[in-house]
This record gives sequence, C-alpha cells and structure tokens, in this order.
Amino acid sequence: MDSLYHQTNKLLQDVHGDLGRYERSLGDEDSHLIENEVQAQIDHIISNCERLDILVMKEPPARRSNAKQRVDQLKYDCQHLQSSLRQLQHKRYVKELETQEREALLSRTFTTNDQESVMIDPALQHHSRLTDSHSHLDNLISHGSSIIGSLRDQRATLKGAHRRILDIANTLGASNTVMRLIENRTSQDKIIMVVCMVVFCILMYLAWRYFT
Repeated sequence: MDSLYHQTNKLLQDVHGDLGRYERSLGDEDSHLIENEVQAQIDHIISNCERLDILVMKEPPARRSNAKQRVDQLKYDCQHLQSSLRQLQHKRYVKELETQEREALLSRTFTTNDQESVMIDPALQHHSRLTDSHSHLDNLISHGSSIIGSLRDQRATLKGAHRRILDIANTLGASNTVMRLIENRTSQDKIIMVVCMVVFCILMYLAWRYFT
C-alpha cells in the first residue's frame, strides 16, 4: 500500500506542474495535448485511490485510521486538481471563442448599399420593438383610464337619476295620500249635505203642519 500511495502522491505533484504548463499554453496548438495528458493523469490518480480504499480495509486496525486519512487527503487533492482543470478548460474555450469571433470579424467583407442591403443591428431592432411595445402599453393604459373615468361618471349620473326617481316616488306617494283624503272628505260632505236636506225637509213639513 505504501508504494502505491507514494506513486499516487508523485502523480499529484506532476499534475500540479502540468496544470501550470497547460495554463501557460492556453491558445497554443499543443494545449489540447497537454489537457489530455493532465486528464489521463487525474484518471490514473482516481483509479489508484479506488485501489487504496480496498487496501486500507486490509490494514491492521491500529494503522487503518491513519491510512484512511492519508487516502482521503489524496482524494481531496485529486478533486481540487480536477476542479482546476475544468476552470482552465473553460478559460481555453472562452479564449478560443474570442479568437474565432475576432477572425470572423476581420475576415468579413463589406459591400456598397447598391450590391447588398444594409443589415440592421439586431440590438437596434430589439430596442425599437421594445419602444413600440411600451408605446402600445401606454396607449392601452390611457384608454383603460378613460374608460374607467367614463364609467365613474355614468355611475354618478345613475345615482343622481335613482335619487330623483326616489324623490318623485315619494312625492307621488304623498299626492296619493292627499287625493285619498280629499275623496274621503268629499264623501263625508255629500253625506252631511243629504242629512241636512232631509232635516230641512222635515222641519218645513212640521212648520207647514203647525201653521195649517
């Protein structure tokens, strides 16, 4: 186990150096080769750590805890190297992309307006569409506000009409009461008149009978 441990630890140190060489070679033609070499070394370290996990279980109990800590440290260092490699791979990808865009821009040929129509910048088109959308939204909001204001005015008008209808209804109710009182008074006056006429006739008859 000790020989495999030292061999794996030596590989870790080699990978540290190769990562520095790989970082310095970013953008060069041989950077892919160095990247493949580093990845192969890391894979070899991972394989050794798996073997060391098996060997740790075969160690005497007195040495097993210390051996496991050493193997765990190797795993941690290996994970750190893998993370560093991924960061460098990302940097290489970004650098290659920038190089491709720069070469594409330098190799682009521009023609006159008579031979080729002018291409509108997509960002300008996007900005124009956003401006139009904002204008339409403002118009919709303004139109909605005017509709709400009109509805409020109509509501106030309907409230006034409803109030007037109630007033008229109350007035009509009072008029009906007065008319009923007048009709009742007229009926009573008729009865009184008839009674008075009957009494007068009786009195005239009695007077005629007395004087004759």
